[in-house]
Amino acid sequence: MNTPNTNLPSVERIKQRAKKLKKELGITHTEALRVISNTFGFNSWEAFQNELKKNDHADLATPPPTTEFVAYDDVIMSDHDYDELDHERVEELPFDLKKRISENKKQLTKLGVEFSIFEPTITGLKKSILDATQPVRTHFEIERFHFYWEQGQGPEHKIQTDAVFLNDHSTTKSTASFYRPKTKKGDPRMWFRGLSNFAKAGDQIAIVIHDANPYLLNLSDIELEASLAREASHIKNFFSYVQTEYNSVADELLKKLKVLAKAPFASMRSGDTAIGFTLEAKLDINANSSKQPDYKGIEIKSGRGAKTRTTLFAQVADWENSPCKKSAEILNKYGYERGDDFKLYCTISTKRENSQGLRFIYDQTKDELQEWYNNADLVAVWPGDLLRHRLKEKHAETFWVEATSEVINGVEYFQLKRVTHTRSPIMSQLMPLIQSGVITMDHLIKRNAKGRVSEKGPLFKINKSDLELLFPTPVVYELGTD
Repeated sequence: MNTPNTNLPSVERIKQRAKKLKKELGITHTEALRVISNTFGFNSWEAFQNELKKNDHADLATPPPTTEFVAYDDVIMSDHDYDELDHERVEELPFDLKKRISENKKQLTKLGVEFSIFEPTITGLKKSILDATQPVRTHFEIERFHFYWEQGQGPEHKIQTDAVFLNDHSTTKSTASFYRPKTKKGDPRMWFRGLSNFAKAGDQIAIVIHDANPYLLNLSDIELEASLAREASHIKNFFSYVQTEYNSVADELLKKLKVLAKAPFASMRSGDTAIGFTLEAKLDINANSSKQPDYKGIEIKSGRGAKTRTTLFAQVADWENSPCKKSAEILNKYGYERGDDFKLYCTISTKRENSQGLRFIYDQTKDELQEWYNNADLVAVWPGDLLRHRLKEKHAETFWVEATSEVINGVEYFQLKRVTHTRSPIMSQLMPLIQSGVITMDHLIKRNAKGRVSEKGPLFKINKSDLELLFPTPVVYELGTD
């Protein structure tokens, strides 16, 4: 029986231990992994690895709750109310709770539904006020449900709709209110009548829009995977309506790939782009110099073997609103000498500065991804809308093709092995995943000895093991089988 452990080592550390154990006992690497898995209470390396991945995802930071509304004159605050502000959550949620919430979010993603998360606070539940945070506003706009930026300030512009609190045993009708107060900038707010009976302060509440109404699920209380398997569950019934079947040319493309997988085929060029170029040629696809998907709406990503990080899309900064006005300026300021070239090859993340002093900061107020140098100088900016548009443009539907490579008589041959089929990504989760450091960006800027500057990026990337946080239920097809 598998015993969950919140203090498990990393996958990397386990693989290092397996390498050592393999030498000590004279066993295979696979057997070493199984032995180590058993010592941690797991029947197999697959089960252990799955638990390690769950722990990694649960370890992502939970955004702090917001109580910006207390600064507005229309919210009457007593001394006792101000005292209660000191009791709002400032520490991370308990690990086991984060793990449940993380798994519930992955289930929502697997279902292919857009969603956003908010956290009710002690003060918010008492005053019947919630800040409509940027992730919530972005979600509403993606669903074309509500646009705060076009809403007037004051009670006369308040908008109300039906809403539903959803759990396994019932669906409870509510009323949702969306408004902007007259004071200050009129920061967006929302409220759901009866929320205090559905959630407590610190809970993580998911909003799903269906038929132009918000449906709320308390991710701190439910176990969505179990709910979806329970026959009498109201949650299961709801998502059976939400999920719609879609038709695509996926079957047509899969059949063509299976034909190509029957035998190795020779590369038509050399270098990193060889597999992609050759595969597109075999599928009668013109060289993809545009940013449009490759095959009748399906993007094809291919590579030798199974690399850890994979590219989601390339997107330069909004030069007009960035301090640096082109890639060459970023290179000149932050690049380094490498032989005859002057380069800036590095990864940018929100988690920490890299060796060049560069890092990301996500400004929720502006919905803007910002690149900073030493936390002092702004380098470049990417509006959230721009990045979401690029993600949607590139990944309406994607085939991630894996192949092996072998050189025969000086010619490289590719053998197609498998394809991972992903559907439309969950657009509302892009910026939260960048903010948490799951999605990173690579600069690939170079000036050669002749002074020519080339830019292969910026490439926004994600680990393959994290694809389930962004894409609905990936399906893996072994291309060597019918």
